[in-house]
Amino acid sequence: MDFGIVELSRLQFAMTALYHFLFVPLTLGLSIIVAIMETVFVMTNRPIWRQMTKFWATLFGINFVLGVATGLTMEFQFGMNWSYYSQYVGDIFGAPLAIEGLMAFFMEATFVGLMFFGWEKLSPVKHLVVTWLVAIGSNFSALWILIANGWMQNPVGAKFNPLTMRMELHSFYDVIFNPVAQAKFVHTVSAGYVTAAVFVLGVSAWYMLKGRHIELARRSIAVAASFGLAATLSVIVLGDESGYETGHNQKMKLAAIEAMWHTEEAPATFTLFGIPDQQARETKYAIRVPWLMGLIGTRSLTEKIPGIDELVKNSEARIRSGIVAYDDLMKIRAAKGDESPAVKADFEAHSTDLGYAFLLKRYVDDPRQATDAEIAKAANDTVPPVFPLFWSFRLMVGLGFAFLAVMIYFFIATNWRGMTYPRWALRLAVWVIPAPWIAAELGWFTAEFGRQPWTVDGILPTALSVSHLSVGDLLITLAGFVTFYSVLFVIEMGLMVKYIRKGPYLDVDITEQWQERHDRMLSGQDLPVTMPAE
Repeated sequence: MDFGIVELSRLQFAMTALYHFLFVPLTLGLSIIVAIMETVFVMTNRPIWRQMTKFWATLFGINFVLGVATGLTMEFQFGMNWSYYSQYVGDIFGAPLAIEGLMAFFMEATFVGLMFFGWEKLSPVKHLVVTWLVAIGSNFSALWILIANGWMQNPVGAKFNPLTMRMELHSFYDVIFNPVAQAKFVHTVSAGYVTAAVFVLGVSAWYMLKGRHIELARRSIAVAASFGLAATLSVIVLGDESGYETGHNQKMKLAAIEAMWHTEEAPATFTLFGIPDQQARETKYAIRVPWLMGLIGTRSLTEKIPGIDELVKNSEARIRSGIVAYDDLMKIRAAKGDESPAVKADFEAHSTDLGYAFLLKRYVDDPRQATDAEIAKAANDTVPPVFPLFWSFRLMVGLGFAFLAVMIYFFIATNWRGMTYPRWALRLAVWVIPAPWIAAELGWFTAEFGRQPWTVDGILPTALSVSHLSVGDLLITLAGFVTFYSVLFVIEMGLMVKYIRKGPYLDVDITEQWQERHDRMLSGQDLPVTMPAE
């Protein structure tokens, strides 16, 4: 087994996923914000809200188109770099992705054209319905993708077939309502909403600092602050739910995130700060908060959270059980389905540990020939790198609470301080724009890197999932993907900056005329005015 190929394949997928996830959060959140703004326009018939809708929809459209391009190449990699994975779990993993393409993406792609080009063709209410369908389609896409990813974290509703050497679906209901998938979906979508809210807030703050488009900026800040406050609270609450599901289904990941080397008496403490040392199995300079980890991981003060040492011993026991399953598997395949009932029953008893036996493939071709030392090494391989997981999680959480503070401030300033904002606050809003993307990437890293050494947790090791490619093939495609994605990223940034600098350029005359007459009406100098008929 060439681990250079494994690591290069992982690096390639990680790079493309990180690039793709630069586009996804803004698409999820901005689609909802645009729909909210258009809803206000339809309810009030004020042109300023139509102008706002068109402006932010333009930025959404740029991000949406480039996000689609980056997502298509990711799916290409499943067949190119991860062919054994695709063959092994294609029955389960392929179904949600197919539904995502047939239902969510087609709906999103169909209505996005009507959203941009249907302003003069559709009535305001019909156009509003189209905009909401685009937003719903965007979020439905995330749902099915995260159902697929959630199954990799917690493989339910499927069973291994020893004759075909594949996982086969037996309960689509369990796959859809997988608690890990549902927790990941609501947490990821809420993070996208925060990203969009911070983006709208920051761009609007920049306009106010420049003294441009003040009315649009003030109203956009009002929407972003209210929407962002609700979304940030959701991220924190749903992040807690995600932590609970991790503690229930992925105990090693939780122990690594917490750098919990040894099992503690309940309730477990949370390490606020520390320097994890994986070699010494200790966390230096640790600052701990009593009870907090017990509440996050178990929702109780009486349950223990197993430490890494205990989980490694458990993995060793499962590897030995998996060796029994592997031996039975070889007998079943040799008998071609005509095995004895005793062998079949023995395989069924140990089949859930078969994936652990596959971890031995790193050291020996036949797991049945593994020595005690090799079994111990394979058990230690179930511990992911602790230091990066420990700090990526804490930086993500810290940024989440920082967003909460920003949104609370602007929500209060909007609703109780007459929408007046000091320049330091506006500058802060501009500077914080990149932060949600950093938090989102850290969250993705924590979720996926923490699952190692598994592609499908407890079922299929990452090292067995790759295609039989050469190092040269991988280096060429890696360079090609990085170049392609970098070009798309530069195009995205260039177009975004161009249209932000250009500002809202649609319906300017109608909006300004309406605003002028509206101000005169409020001062008693004119009669009420309604939006001109289209």
